[in-house]
Amino acid sequence: MKPEELKFAASHEWAHLAQVDGKTVATIGISAHAVEALSDVVYMELPEVGADVNAGASFGEVESVKATSDLFSPVTGKVIEVNTSLPDNLEVLGTDPYGEGWIVKVEVTEEGAIDALLDYTAYEALCNE
Repeated sequence: MKPEELKFAASHEWAHLAQVDGKTVATIGISAHAVEALSDVVYMELPEVGADVNAGASFGEVESVKATSDLFSPVTGKVIEVNTSLPDNLEVLGTDPYGEGWIVKVEVTEEGAIDALLDYTAYEALCNE
């Protein structure tokens, strides 16, 4: 996926929104900016399939040699898929954060939070402040 096609939360998570069988599905990951700031990621805690997530609320955590940070959901919904290979291949976050580095897929149940997300240009401006 191209970053220009994604929506971003100010907390550095991204969402790719797609219509699947008449439902909005968000593929969620963390931005290249966040991965760079974290540097060496050593651990990631992911939610279970079926877990409910709320926009702005923590759904897991990522730990680097520098710090542990919560992962915040950019959307509200139910987790329908988890990238279970990610915790054993954390280096992919640095090499392909917008592709193989996706974290979860969420069936969006509340569309309102999507409007609060930033487009790529606005997100880049936020990161450069």
